[in-house]
Amino acid sequence: MAQDALHAYDDAPLRPFHLRVAVASFGGVFSDGFGLGIIGIALGLATPALQLTPLWLGLLGGASLAGLFFGALFTGPVADRHGRRPVYANNMLLLGLLSALQFFVQSAPQLLILRLLIGFMLGTDYVVSKALLTEFTPRAFRGRIMSSLSVAWAGGYACAYFIGYLLSDLGPQAWRWMLLSSALPCLAVLPLRITLPESPLWLAGRGRAAEAARIVRERIGAHVQAPSPPPQAKPATGQWGQLFSPVWRRSTLVGCLFFTCQVVPYFAVGTFVTRVLEALQVSGSFVGGLIYNAALLVGAIVGLNVVDRLPRRTFLIGSFAITAAAMFALLAFPDPGRLTIIGLFAVFAGVLSAASNLVYVYLPELFPTHLRASGIGLAIAASRIGSAASTFLLPLVVANYGVRTALAACGVILLIGGLSCLRWAPETRGTTLDAAGR
Repeated sequence: MAQDALHAYDDAPLRPFHLRVAVASFGGVFSDGFGLGIIGIALGLATPALQLTPLWLGLLGGASLAGLFFGALFTGPVADRHGRRPVYANNMLLLGLLSALQFFVQSAPQLLILRLLIGFMLGTDYVVSKALLTEFTPRAFRGRIMSSLSVAWAGGYACAYFIGYLLSDLGPQAWRWMLLSSALPCLAVLPLRITLPESPLWLAGRGRAAEAARIVRERIGAHVQAPSPPPQAKPATGQWGQLFSPVWRRSTLVGCLFFTCQVVPYFAVGTFVTRVLEALQVSGSFVGGLIYNAALLVGAIVGLNVVDRLPRRTFLIGSFAITAAAMFALLAFPDPGRLTIIGLFAVFAGVLSAASNLVYVYLPELFPTHLRASGIGLAIAASRIGSAASTFLLPLVVANYGVRTALAACGVILLIGGLSCLRWAPETRGTTLDAAGR
């Protein structure tokens, strides 16, 4: 009978359990976006209390991104060696506690230490959320569900801006309440995280087929085949050296390059968007910032709807071309006017946010199961070197060389990303996870 037919693990029907895993991952990614978004608003209000100079603004703006580098880099091999679940189940608790401690800081160095630790925990979640959700989600739904993480991230980032606006009237201590609010989504998602099982794909790859079969039977259904052990022995750990071997180095290069060139302008402009608009002499820069963040959310939703309708490679290269064109168009006119500036920034934000769906879909598809977390972690770490440096440098460059120089650098980085993907990016749409990266 049809209902007795066995489904391959990668082609399983969508179950409520899959949606539960998705919601648990969405909550973590929302928390990530909120935590990174709130700092740019809070720092402006905290400047008098903490006596922040442009140097300290740059350090604090980039601290979480620097912490992300180490969190992602070291979590990848740990998750490939010991599983996704141990980190996935516990990191939101630590992130929530660290976020709450920001309320009590009395100096810039104290806040800097906390932002570095928060960034580290965010880096752990970037790795395990992508890996675990990818490995549970059936192939037919993977693009849309993984893309929803981008909407969750953009939603958290945009929500931080709106929450910051609502809390801004609480007086000179408003910045403390803004930073404290970032603990709430972390703790809200924790109950879902701690009740989820390990990835059956990871278990099968480690020779624990019976455990994988039990999880598939109990959580997904008796008529779904458990993933098979790999046909040949794989190394027990995902070592970075393997990522640069002839078999995998193209995937590694593309993952690091596209992610880095995407997030450098994303964070450099997004973290200090009101300051950038002020430097461009845009009146009502706070309203412009609201439009910018709304464009991020709309772009993520648009990306969710087109990610499975376009080849991954076409989506990737096209997004770089459009965002680079928006940056250079902004610089082409000596006095483009308020509406033109805000409009071009909205196009830049919307398209870049739509393309960020590919971080959640394309990046995990570049690597096989035994290297997936390590590959994702290395790509995230590489991207955070650039984004932390750019977030640190942007206020200094604007102060010393002008905003147009900073925006021109962002345009060049986007152009490099597009040309690199045109040369090396493979197409991965429709591949199974076991065939990923081959």
